[in-house]
Amino acid sequence: MHDTSPVKGCRVSAPARLHLGFLDLNGGLGRRYGSIGLALDFPSTDVQVERAETTSASGPEHDRVLTVVHRCVEALKLKGHYKVDVAQAIPAHAGLGSGTQLALAIGFALMRIEGLSLSPQQIGDLAGRGARSAIGMAAFEGGGFIVDGGRGTLDRPPPVLIQMPFPDAWRCLLVLDPRDQGAHGDRETKAFSALPPFQDALADRLCRLVLMQLVPGLKEQDITAFGAALTEIQRIVGGHFAAAQGGSPWTSPAVGALLQRAGEQGATGIGQTSWGPTGFAFVRSEDVAARLYHSLVEDAKASGLEIVIVRGRNAGATIATYP
Repeated sequence: MHDTSPVKGCRVSAPARLHLGFLDLNGGLGRRYGSIGLALDFPSTDVQVERAETTSASGPEHDRVLTVVHRCVEALKLKGHYKVDVAQAIPAHAGLGSGTQLALAIGFALMRIEGLSLSPQQIGDLAGRGARSAIGMAAFEGGGFIVDGGRGTLDRPPPVLIQMPFPDAWRCLLVLDPRDQGAHGDRETKAFSALPPFQDALADRLCRLVLMQLVPGLKEQDITAFGAALTEIQRIVGGHFAAAQGGSPWTSPAVGALLQRAGEQGATGIGQTSWGPTGFAFVRSEDVAARLYHSLVEDAKASGLEIVIVRGRNAGATIATYP
């Protein structure tokens, strides 16, 4: 339990996350979506929030920050004003959970400043997050590899079914396309509503892959099993979402082409996080990741892409208050 006495300010560093796929887009059993995800050690959203005479925001995403602050202040009937400085932010609309982490970081800081005690799920609800997935909120709270149980009839974020450490030795190559953005806001809502029906058999296959190959592979640190399952999950889910992405499973075809080369050179578990455009691939060690990076980086630069080697993060957000 943390001290709930009011403080002057609070610093929060919140981790990015990958959305690795869905379990059930059919919903025939009464629950829909069901998400798979992973917290990352980079990038992160780092904010400092403190009491002030007037409410203001500086740094990346300052307009978005003010929207979150005003929503929280109104919902919680807070009386004060706050200054928010964003030192760095997860790239917006890149498939890395920027909106959720920003909302949670600010919401949690406000709670600490005012001596209130709310869970990340409650703060996420206040900030309008968690409509389909609990991955971002679980990543904020505890990090690691996460599976949630999808949305049911209750008006609340999905329950977290699995939250477990990711192997320390494994690495993930992120491929980013700074020129593009994934679907978000109204565009995302319309894209979901326009998707074709999802077959029962495909949902069955996804659940079997997760329960009988992906998670056991992770538990036993068998990257071959883990990667094969994730690649197939991405093939099934990406094929379904292609209808909303111009017929391609990739928001950025350049990202897809580079990751195909990564797969030919030994990477596994290849796919796109959320609506992209960021893609990912997994390897068993730092050495393998470094060799693959050097093999692909010049082609990436020529295509306007960026490659970053990251780890899974087995801890949630870091939070520090000051008087």
